[in-house]
Order: sequence, then C-alpha cells, then structure tokens
Amino acid sequence: MFEADVPEKDITGAIEGLTDKFGAEEYSFELTHSGGGYQFMTKPAYQSSIGILLKQQSKRRLSTSALETLSIIAYKQPVTKGDMEAIRGVNCDYAVHKLLEKGLVEIKGKAETIGRPVLYGTSEKFMEYFGINNLNELPTPKDFAPAENTIGEENEG
Repeated sequence: MFEADVPEKDITGAIEGLTDKFGAEEYSFELTHSGGGYQFMTKPAYQSSIGILLKQQSKRRLSTSALETLSIIAYKQPVTKGDMEAIRGVNCDYAVHKLLEKGLVEIKGKAETIGRPVLYGTSEKFMEYFGINNLNELPTPKDFAPAENTIGEENEG
C-alpha cells in the first residue's frame, strides 16, 4: 500500500475549495462537516423533492416514542433500559429495538449493578443522522426554555 505525507494545509485548502465550489446555487448538493468527517449532502432546499422522488421520506421518520427514547439515551448515556423506563414511565423495549435496528444506538457494555443490565449509547450513525460532530453540540435545556414576557411589556404595578 502506498502512503504519502500530505501537508494539512493542502488538505484543508482542498476541502475549502470543494465547499466553495459546491456551495454555488447551481449544485443541489454541498460538502458538509458531519459525524467527524465530510460528506456530500443534499442541500435543504432539495431534500423533500428528492425524498419524494426516492420514496424514502417515510422510512426516515422516527416515532415520537423512539425520539423520546433516543433523547434520553443521547443525554444520559450510557443508560440502562430500566433508567429509560423510569424517566419515560412506560416500557421502552420496542423503541430501543427500533433504534438498534436503525443503527442510531448501540450497546456500550453492561452496568456494574445487580443483574448487569445492558448499557445503551448513541452511535456514529446518530451523529451523521442529526448532522453533529460531537455530543457537546446537542441542544442544552436552556435552548428549549420559553422566553419570558415575549408578548407585551412587563406590568409594573
């Protein structure tokens, strides 16, 4: 196998060139930094049209229960199914099975507690699916907090 030392600045320059080139309006795809690497992705303006054309739109959707379970796994990982069920208040078997099937979560090991339950965490595919490079990019609870006094002015009485 042939190996060559390529200066990092050359690689960075090439990536910037590709990003600029495919960022132009005439292309329906672009180079994006996602999942710790780079991928050519459909531009948002074209996603629904291509999804309809390929009839894959419905395959990509996650149920509300799967999204809730995935959120718990993403924020609390590594987490056991018992912990997920304690948070959600319902059985999570089906949701966890579907998330494993889609490759969005994976088994990370076994807990050091009685019964040694399986620990779940997010996968690399999770990062790609949501377009993030690091779990630190997940929204924080303050990102979801409603703004106070958004309508009208505070009444001083």
